[in-house]
Amino acid sequence: MNFGHWITSPQLSRNCVTADPPSPAPLFRRAFECSGFTTGRVRLSGVGYHELYLNGRKVGDRVLDPAVSCYEKRVRFVTFDITEYLHPGTNVVGVILGNGWYNPSTAEVWNFFKAPWRDCVKFTIELEIDGRLVLGADESWKCTSGPILFDALRNGETYDARCEIDGWLGERYDDSGWLSAVRIAGPGGMLDEQKMPPCKVLQTIPMTLHPAGRVYDAGQNLSGWARIAVQGEAGAEVKLEYAERITEDGDLDTNFQDTFIKSGDFQTDRYILKGSGGAESWEPRFTYHGFRYVRVSVTGAAEVRNIEARFVGTAFDSIGKITTSDETINQLQKMTRWSFRSNFVGIPTDCPHREKNGWTGDAAIAADTGLYNFDVGSSYAEWLQLLADCQRRNGQLPGIAPTGGWGFDWGSGPAWDCALFSIPYEIYLHTGDDTAIRQNYPAMKRYLDFCGTMESDGILAFGLGDWASPEECGKSPSPALTSTGYYYMDAKRISSFARLLGEPEEEAKYRDLAERVRAAFNRKFHLGDGLYGDGSGKGELTALGCALYHDLVEPEFRQRTLDRLVALCREGGCRAYFGILGAKYVPRVLAENGHADLACRFFTQREFPGWAHWIDLGLTTLGEHWDGTASRNHIMFGDLGAWFFRYLGGFRHDPERPGCRHLIVAPCPVVESCRAEYRGYVSEWEVKDGTMTIRLTVPPNSSAMLQLPGEERFELGSGIYVRSAKL
Repeated sequence: MNFGHWITSPQLSRNCVTADPPSPAPLFRRAFECSGFTTGRVRLSGVGYHELYLNGRKVGDRVLDPAVSCYEKRVRFVTFDITEYLHPGTNVVGVILGNGWYNPSTAEVWNFFKAPWRDCVKFTIELEIDGRLVLGADESWKCTSGPILFDALRNGETYDARCEIDGWLGERYDDSGWLSAVRIAGPGGMLDEQKMPPCKVLQTIPMTLHPAGRVYDAGQNLSGWARIAVQGEAGAEVKLEYAERITEDGDLDTNFQDTFIKSGDFQTDRYILKGSGGAESWEPRFTYHGFRYVRVSVTGAAEVRNIEARFVGTAFDSIGKITTSDETINQLQKMTRWSFRSNFVGIPTDCPHREKNGWTGDAAIAADTGLYNFDVGSSYAEWLQLLADCQRRNGQLPGIAPTGGWGFDWGSGPAWDCALFSIPYEIYLHTGDDTAIRQNYPAMKRYLDFCGTMESDGILAFGLGDWASPEECGKSPSPALTSTGYYYMDAKRISSFARLLGEPEEEAKYRDLAERVRAAFNRKFHLGDGLYGDGSGKGELTALGCALYHDLVEPEFRQRTLDRLVALCREGGCRAYFGILGAKYVPRVLAENGHADLACRFFTQREFPGWAHWIDLGLTTLGEHWDGTASRNHIMFGDLGAWFFRYLGGFRHDPERPGCRHLIVAPCPVVESCRAEYRGYVSEWEVKDGTMTIRLTVPPNSSAMLQLPGEERFELGSGIYVRSAKL
């Protein structure tokens, strides 16, 4: 009995991948004796998803375990403390398996159903009591089919309560009619413990019936599923269809989001009653949805007594809060937090409904926002391992991680691939932990080697550009401009990483590369007199923002470039005439150069295109497009959350003293008041009669450099301080 032996049901091992309809989720059970104990532990990896039971109880409150990985390279296992579930005598352990990412049986445009790892669900396990191995994965396990008739990550789950097996987790249950498990090859990757926080049900929200009487409304766009209480006859079916919007007449609107799913129902759960006479409560196990609304249809004699939305995501702690005197900013901050949490269900995703894909560009853009709001460093670190595991031998990266092979030749590029460089750097700044840098440094070098094969005289022309730019902005800059900007940033970053790792030759090598790319960028894209790009059209905001954000402008032209950017912003009324890259470049560049008031107007002005326009459209999370079409729960425009903490709260990290033992606190007083919390620091300030007064709390064993308007600076240790400055 060794950890690493894998077992499955003999029925699944014969025809799982070709079965039509797909096979039901299997149940496994095994009895063992326990004479006495102090502690118990289980290590379990069941792919795609697993649930562990002991003596009739589910162990813990984790859901959607384990997190997806590149199964050919790495397979996550989870360690459970089972001490409280054990008792002397006969104990029974049970495992239920779901398909998840490992065995996608339905077709979608990203071709995960053709992933090279795809196979039947399987698991490996070790159960130890007081350090002694009691059982592992072998043929002594018994298995059968359960009531989950169908489960697919993007489609939903079907549960037939008539197929429930009463008492199957009890010691007196007779499993002689069950099949014996069979040994099977594992997924192929190395077993690696999952240490990041698990997915959990984060919140339960009552749903109310829409006045039109067709759908239920959670009042909030979110990730997760519905829990129902229903009563009726055996065989009656409750159908739950999920969406994030409704039509004008109050019916469900799924037009935009199911075009990527090529077979099976989309975001649809079904519950078939056993007809026990009392109320039956149910929620799915092995799928999740993105939704605000649920349409409930009943076939047969049954009545839904209650329905609740279950908000599901990775259960990392909240470490940051910010509120201001501006209610628009407060609403956008709330929307950003909901979007971030909805798009981190095991991995960082683009949206929780139609895709659930780990888009690298979305993750890179939103990482700083995530790290200000949540203790998300370990979750990012494990996803970065997944991204590196997806890398091709030539260094090329996919646009999504995981990938079944899609996304290498479209959907990637330097602005997306920079996640491999920028997220380790952000983790390092926020936490002081350089592990992600060290782990991914070899992959970074391979990637830059790949870029070397793709560049032409220092210019990279491949990849996506300023994605989701509105038509109203006119011609966007070519992807070559933004791709080369990120090529420069990556070279600078890895040069600093080489210095950190004590590699002086590589530090010099990549510093030289950065300078060569910088010179090439200016030869290609500087039009003279500080202008960049094509020099015309509202899309110029991104070109100027890119040059300034990446510090590519020659010193003698920098002020002219900045002045041109400021003039364009004012001429356009601070409308967001840019896509997701410009949405990060422009507000940050403005704030860093004394124009935080102008940057703030981009967030608070309510005309299209812009963030606040989403509020007027009724969104409760951030959108995918400025006009509110397509997804209404994306995080790719989410850098505004980091902007709030960095420039309103004033919390800035010192690269020479990374982590949170020391912060630079330099708030920009562009609203009347602000209160921001971050890892124990509290920045609370207001402006009154032309004077800014701040009350700053510095946590124990920490320090801060407080910088007020007018360049007055204070070096502060732990404690509470009040300072004022004339504006």
